Amino acid sequence: MENILIVEDDNSIVLGLKYSLEQEGFNVGIANTLNEGREKLKEKIYNLVLLDINLPDGNGYEFCKEIRQNSDVGIIFLTACDEEVNVVMGLDIGGDDYITKPFRVRELISRIKAVIRRKTNVSKVDKKVSIFGDLRICSLDGKVYKGDEEVILTLLEYKLLMMFTQNSNIVLTRNQILQKLWDEAGEYVNDNTLSVYIKRLRSKIEEDIGSPKFILTVRGVGYKWAWKENN
Repeated sequence: MENILIVEDDNSIVLGLKYSLEQEGFNVGIANTLNEGREKLKEKIYNLVLLDINLPDGNGYEFCKEIRQNSDVGIIFLTACDEEVNVVMGLDIGGDDYITKPFRVRELISRIKAVIRRKTNVSKVDKKVSIFGDLRICSLDGKVYKGDEEVILTLLEYKLLMMFTQNSNIVLTRNQILQKLWDEAGEYVNDNTLSVYIKRLRSKIEEDIGSPKFILTVRGVGYKWAWKENN
């Protein structure tokens, strides 16, 4: 049974989430403040943290950075703001996903399951090491390296990267990408959110995002991975 920690100070949200998650078979812990969240993480190993942004004793962004210093636990932000700058900030500091309030419980549960699957089962997907110039993808442990340095990717960034590399030099339309993300993970990603993820992925793997060598934009159609595998 997977353990989920809810760090949220709105009890109406907490009670509804706790009930829904327990109906799905999850074991649920609750923290109304960051300090309570810290204590809960010391007491038990959790598979995923649902993290509110604004809390009585601090903000979720700082807590996420604190967690990422020594843990790869799944983190999904709960936020009332879906502006690009907030989305990018959350993903950039180590969040695996985000969902805006008010949210649909079934969508959130779908995203939770997708993050947990990636964290626990990524090593079963593919044992191949793929090399693209100075970029190396080790599917055995779900890690990506640029030169000698590891590239930290969020869940959807990693899925996008795998989707592109598995369809090298094939043009993928935006609709195809969105549909594939939905079909494989049961996750909802809209067109604007996809643009954010493409931008963030490029910033992490490209030398010059103004002149990308990996992910090329095919105007009016979509994108394609333009590098041939070397191994």
